[in-house]
Order: sequence, then C-alpha cells, then structure tokens
Amino acid sequence: MPRPRRSAPRPRPTTPDPEVGREVELEIGPVAHGGHCVARLDGRVVFVRHTLPGERVRARVTETGSRFWRADAFDVLEASPDRVPSAWPEAGPGGVGGGELAHVALPAQRRWKAAVLVEQLQRLARLERDVVVEGAPGDDERGGLGYRTRVDLVADADGRAGMRRFRSHDVVPLDGMPLATEAVAALADAEDVWSRRWRPGARLELVAPADGADALLLVDEVPSRRGRADTRPNARRSVTETVRAGGAEHRYRVAGDGFWQVHRAAPDLLAGAVLDAVHATPGGLDGATVLDLYSGAGLFTVPLAAAVGGSGRVVAVEGDARAVKDARRNAHDLPQVELHLGAVDRVLADGDATGADVGAADVVVLDPPRAGAGRTVVDAIAGRGPRRVVYVACDPAALARDVAYLAGHGYELTGLRAFDLFPMTHHVEAVAVLDR
Repeated sequence: MPRPRRSAPRPRPTTPDPEVGREVELEIGPVAHGGHCVARLDGRVVFVRHTLPGERVRARVTETGSRFWRADAFDVLEASPDRVPSAWPEAGPGGVGGGELAHVALPAQRRWKAAVLVEQLQRLARLERDVVVEGAPGDDERGGLGYRTRVDLVADADGRAGMRRFRSHDVVPLDGMPLATEAVAALADAEDVWSRRWRPGARLELVAPADGADALLLVDEVPSRRGRADTRPNARRSVTETVRAGGAEHRYRVAGDGFWQVHRAAPDLLAGAVLDAVHATPGGLDGATVLDLYSGAGLFTVPLAAAVGGSGRVVAVEGDARAVKDARRNAHDLPQVELHLGAVDRVLADGDATGADVGAADVVVLDPPRAGAGRTVVDAIAGRGPRRVVYVACDPAALARDVAYLAGHGYELTGLRAFDLFPMTHHVEAVAVLDR
C-alpha cells in the first residue's frame, strides 16, 4: 500500500526586526577591516559605513546580530577634515557596492588602508610594522577615478544596466560608472549600455585593455555589438594586454571574462614589485626554480621566465582551465616554463591531473584569491624549502594569517609594499617578502 503523501511544511512567518531601520546617533571610532568604522551603541559594537573616525553621525541600522550590528551613516553632524563630497554618490548609503570610500579624500583613503594592514599584522601575525600605501601612477591627477579596465554590470527588472545594492540582490540602475577608464566609458557609450534595454538579469562585462585597444562587450558571456550577439565560433572573446616590467615589454592574450588585474596600472606595478623581490633573492637566480602559484593567465610567469634565464625553471600552478589555456598561449615560446592545471593545494600534495609533481623550489611566488593560501598550502610551500617567498595579497587579514603560518616554519617578513589599486574602495594590494 503506498504511503500517504505528506504535505509540504508551511513556511514559518518571519517577524520583521524592529531594530532594522532604526535611526541612531553615533560617535565614530577607528577604521576596521571591511570598509567601515567602529562605533558603540549601548555597549554593542556597530560597524558603520559612509563615515570617518572622529565624526558624529546619524546612522540607520541595516543589520542586527548577537555579536555586532551594521549601520549606514546618512547625516553627518560633525565632519572629519578628511571628508570630501562623494566622488560617486550612487555608492553612498543604500547605494551600490564598490565605492564605500568615495567620501574620503584620496590621501586619507591610503592612510585608512595602511591602518588596516598595520592592525591585521599586529593582531594576527604579532608583527609591528610601519606601512605606507603607494598610489598608482596617474591616480592623483585623476582624483582616484577612471582606473578600471573591467566593469561588470547587471540588468534590472526593467532591463536597465546597473550594479547590485550593497549586500543585496537588488539592482540599482546607473547612468555611468566613474571608476571606469576612458576606454571603457567610450565602449559603454558606443554600445548604448546605459540607455539600451537589456534582458532583465543579463550580465554585461565591459573590457578595454590599458592601452585602449581591443575593447570588448560580453553579454551573458557572448560577444555583443550594437545590441546583437555574435555567436560565430570564431568571434573574438579575448583581449590583448601589454605589461612593462623588468625593462621589457610582454604581451598577453586574456579571455574577456577571465581574471586580470582591473586597475590600468596594476599589472606593471605588481609584476615590477615581484621581479624586484625575486631578483634580490639571496643566492641569486642562476639555475633557480621559481614556483608560481595561482598563476592565472601568466602575469608573473612570463617575466619570471626572463628572470631565471635559460638555465632556470618557472613552474606555474593554476586551478582555472581557461586561465591555463591563456597561459599556454602567453608562454608558448618559453621552454623554461611548466604549466600545471589543478587546485593548488591538491597539486602541491599529489601532483596535477597527469600525476606530474611540481618538485622543489628555490623561490615561491603566490597570488592567491581573497581567502588567501591557508595552512595546507603554506605547509606544502614550506615543505619545498624555498629560501624566499613572495606573497601577493589582496586581503590584509588573509595575508597576516598566512605570514603567521610561514613564521611557524621559520620564515621572517623582510619586505612589504602596499599599493592603492582600488581607489574609492577599502581594498588594498600588498607584496610581502619572506625569507627563511
């Protein structure tokens, strides 16, 4: 006899939190990692966006929890001298994510990021370190705007291009994007991105290399021109990037929707900083083996191959198949380069999909995602006995945690540079050098 069907459980009614939306007056304390400042309300920690240390503001509670609350400042009662008119009002309270420091003067943005990096190193790595965040060439003249060579948009329910509201799936329609380079802005105008009506939910990716050539619009990963999809098998889906580092010029072919540094000056700056660190390795680089982890399309792999010369080796490991395909094309004429496809932790532990082992290394360069490398990868790096580790980081907390892990294996932080490659946001890029 068949069992009787059970009715689906009824959803429990949710009671709106009466505290969300509450307006409060707050005295703002120090900056914290994540783009907000710390305040106290009845002894409770409140992370407040759109404010600055030392300000007194009226804020609206946006989220509550047992450990802390979140709030957006909407009225400044006593302003910091570092406050300026927002460079991107659409990223203000209740607006899109990606411009949470647009109300902060550019020099103060860099001091903000330096303070966060110092605090994370103190708290997680037990290191006292002075940090100066360097601006990228041309950013001061541009006021920290016009730097993004890649912009991702999404169409709202009415088909208008925009970006998602902070910590929300809601889309805020936009008329422009001030962080985009002139070439990206020109592409948006040529394709009527802001005025055209797109399929609701469509994802738009605008890409224009730093030199302005080869601009490309992808709509739901398909090349588009004048609102029409180009579905031909040979339709161009990649762009050519030029990087100048180590006294040489390198050219890369990169998928339009693949990973590449978004700041127009970032590839040159970071590749140069990595090469500086590698060239200064104790013992030199003659015949050295450099392990390049999270190697992407080969941004560091290619100039590292020149650094080690014909007698050395560069062993690159990347988990994204499309990025490895790009890297094979970019390093095809460099016999000293070996490419391994697979998750970094697994490749270091078991070899790549073919069973090939990456072997020992004299120097390790790694550029992990925001979550960092983690203990398993750090242990595997240390097990290969490199005399120097060069760590490119986009998250101060992950960097500080991994520096502490490396210290447990006898590696000392001997160099640190920080770069403001994401103006108007709280993000900061760092290149750390650790020696055994």
